[in-house]
Amino acid sequence: MTKIGFIGLGTMGEPMAANLLRKGFEVTVYNRTPSKADALVQLGAVIAPSVAEVARSANFIITMISNDQAIREIYYGDEGLLEALSAGAIIADSSTISPDLARQLAIDAADKSAYFLDAPVTGSKPAAESGTLVFMVGGDSDVLKQVEAPLLAMGRKIIHMGPNGSGATAKLAHNTIVGINTAALIEGLSIASSGGIDAAAFLELVNSGGAASKMAELKAPKLLERDFSVQFSLELMLKDLRLSSHLSDQLGTPAPLLGAAKSLFQAADAKGFGPLDLSALAHCYEEWIGKRLAPGKQTDDK
Repeated sequence: MTKIGFIGLGTMGEPMAANLLRKGFEVTVYNRTPSKADALVQLGAVIAPSVAEVARSANFIITMISNDQAIREIYYGDEGLLEALSAGAIIADSSTISPDLARQLAIDAADKSAYFLDAPVTGSKPAAESGTLVFMVGGDSDVLKQVEAPLLAMGRKIIHMGPNGSGATAKLAHNTIVGINTAALIEGLSIASSGGIDAAAFLELVNSGGAASKMAELKAPKLLERDFSVQFSLELMLKDLRLSSHLSDQLGTPAPLLGAAKSLFQAADAKGFGPLDLSALAHCYEEWIGKRLAPGKQTDDK
């Protein structure tokens, strides 16, 4: 499969599509704001005027959209994806959506004699840019094999999680850990800072000991430099924690740490930090302890 459609060119989607183009794939793109495709056009992308036109031009379509509502508009709206889907086409949704919606999309794609994979990713913006994302995929394993090449043009690993909905479930469970780890990192840093410990020394300790984590590795430089530019936004983290909370309720799975993390991110979002990186949760702790967690290099700490 070489004719690829890509819908959604945000923080993650644009670099993912760029990697496909650099690896020689023919890619047609669509985004509500067409100017976001300008750099991709320079790499050889074709801009489609509508979602339906993407569906008509490609046999493998990837969607990377922000939430369930936006996905429904793209798939079910006027001139939507499902309406124009060709028999035999494969769709992979790399958004973070509810497992229920993922399963419904699979059913509706099958009604069009097409195939759906819920294929969310982990790695955030740096991995999207470097082509080292990890795909966690729900759906038919034989269908997945047909699109391994383009997925591996954007990532370093594909993990088949099970039937449709399994990829979405795994992503919510995974991002629950991401949210909790981020909150734990910032809370620990706030304790150290309150106790007069240098932030750089403390974060070096964290990354050298039992508290080390991928989030500590990614966020330590941002916290030290007070760089809250987006790798993965706080508002999207909150969206994922809300989805995970709903899922845990459905499953009857106690998740007290999830509830605590969700409350923290809700507080930060209410203060206007949603569009910033999720590490901007630090602003809440700074307000609570009455001092900065790190001196930083910027005069404007937002």
